[in-house]
Amino acid sequence: MSATWYECKIKYRKMSDTGVQKVTTEPYLVDAISYTEAETRINEEMKAYISDEFRITNIKVANFAEIHPFENTDRWFKSKVALIAYDEESGKERKTNMYLLVQGNDVKEAYDNTIAVMKDTMGDYTIPAITESPIMDVFPYFSGEEGELDRIHKFNEVKDSGTEVEEVINETIEPELVAAGAEEEE
Repeated sequence: MSATWYECKIKYRKMSDTGVQKVTTEPYLVDAISYTEAETRINEEMKAYISDEFRITNIKVANFAEIHPFENTDRWFKSKVALIAYDEESGKERKTNMYLLVQGNDVKEAYDNTIAVMKDTMGDYTIPAITESPIMDVFPYFSGEEGELDRIHKFNEVKDSGTEVEEVINETIEPELVAAGAEEEE
């Protein structure tokens, strides 16, 4: 069973720059199998960051096809990628939109990182929009199985540092999936 990305909004009291406590609501992404698991996971993750009380105000399925961390970046951007397919019978062009969450320091870097992620795409595509996302942090799924610990560490290292995306993708894809994909292509 594959996991899904859930956007969880957390409300808590935070000290402002002026020393005044204010109530803040921030969205986080968590990879989970169900809403219940997303709630459990976000509670566990946030306990490490927020010492006071906090409340989950909303949980919803996030509309991201892929999440791509990059080194030396501190913000998340939502990249709208329009995949272009040509219908041979009608001769018309069809576009299918997908959304990527990509790290970058500014919109230009997020655009460049989106291009880097899409570089091996076989079909045509355009990038009609990139907007800064309010997402504060991303918590990938970890089931505790052997081998996943390495993948979760690599994800977090890349998220915090910026290793080449292709290198991380190639190292984290299950060999069986790669073999199955090769068989399908034949």
